[in-house]
Parts: sequence; C-alpha cells; structure tokens
Amino acid sequence: MPRLIHKTAQPVILEGYQAVLKPSKFGYSLAALVDQSMVDALEDDRVESLKWAETKLKNPKRSTLKPEPWEEVTEGQYKVKFSWNEESRPPVVDTEGTVIADDNTPLYAGSRVKLAFYQKPYILRDGVTYGTSLKLVGVQLVSLNASAGVDTGDMSAENVAALFGKTEGFKASEPNVTPSAVEEDDF
Repeated sequence: MPRLIHKTAQPVILEGYQAVLKPSKFGYSLAALVDQSMVDALEDDRVESLKWAETKLKNPKRSTLKPEPWEEVTEGQYKVKFSWNEESRPPVVDTEGTVIADDNTPLYAGSRVKLAFYQKPYILRDGVTYGTSLKLVGVQLVSLNASAGVDTGDMSAENVAALFGKTEGFKASEPNVTPSAVEEDDF
C-alpha cells in the first residue's frame, strides 16, 4: 500500500498544548486546525487504509473500528493531533528550509505552520480493534505567536525542506515574532 503524504497548502494554526521542539512528560505532540478540504482528502485515504486493515483482522465480524483521528471543532474546521517519540521526531524547518535547532523556539498555540503527514492503518494486539492514525513527516514554521510568553520514514530534514519549498515568514536566523493583540494585566 503506497504512502500518500498530505500537505497543508496554506499555513494552519496550532491549537491547544504543543510539545513540538521539546517533549512534555508525555512525549512530543502537536495539534492543529485544518479545513474541510483536507479532511475530505483524509476520508478518501482512510477508506483505502481501512480496507487493508480489514484483510488483516482475526475476526472481521467481531471487529471494532476506532473513530477518525480528527474531530470537528466548528463548522468546516477540524482538529488533527499528532504524537511521536524521540526516534521518530519529524524535522521542523523555517520558511527557507533551514532546520530549527533551537529547542527553545516558542512554538505554541496560535503559531502558523505547514504540515506534511500521512495516514497509517493499525490493528491493536487483540486482533479485532483497528483504525487509522496520522503520522507527521515534517513541519514548516511560518510564523510564531508570542502570546505564551512522527514516523518520518526515510525523509531527511533536506527532503522535508524540499517538500515545502520556500515561503515568506519565520526564519531561524531572523525570528519575526508577531506580538499578541491581547494585553495582559500585571498584578
């Protein structure tokens, strides 16, 4: 089954808690909002992935299908979540394709990124529970939000940079932090 890499054409906004460059106590994670067109493509891909998984089930009549790895948050907006460990950490590049090596870069909710990922079918050890998960291939940081004061397969950091190309915005050598419009009171 060939791997279909989905790429967000326009930058998406990170939503919720992010542990992209530094792991939390639960490991690395990223959550972002995508539009209806991305989910439509994922749903088409999910059908094919589930057909493959169904051929591997021990007892298809007693199988349990897990829900989609995305959830609708508002009309036409869906939240996708990714998690990974140190061994499968996807490269994070800036708009010029330079790998972001500074783990202290404030990549938090509200930041704008482009994502490359694929959908992978799985079957749990019980042999009857199955579904699909999303695996992050790479991240391109387009802009930071300063309000908060993946199986990568065989893709190298250079391949991820080539996948996204160059875009105007964040550069690791010249951060362009956008100040938050919300002012916080100091007590």
